[in-house]
Amino acid sequence: MKTFKDFNIKADTKCFVGDKIKMAKIVNREIVVSDYKLGDTKVYRDGTKCLQLQIKVGADNHVVFTSAIGLIEAIEQVPKEGFPFTTTIIEENDRFLFT
Repeated sequence: MKTFKDFNIKADTKCFVGDKIKMAKIVNREIVVSDYKLGDTKVYRDGTKCLQLQIKVGADNHVVFTSAIGLIEAIEQVPKEGFPFTTTIIEENDRFLFT
């Protein structure tokens, strides 16, 4: 009988490390963005996307979940070799933006 490892199946998803942190706790603070993942949100059913950010605040790793359009549009333009990068997320006119 075969074992699961005989199938040589590799997980296709990224695993982020650290505690989940709310956006309100990192707004206007310098963070390091290490990676991101974009997928369907589990909260809204209207096709809205969910952005998962792997970040570092000080020496601690965290994961942030958001559907902020400004952040999604901006992060998709960062080339893969641009990671990691330092930024501050600000709230401007009810939108979150990288600075």
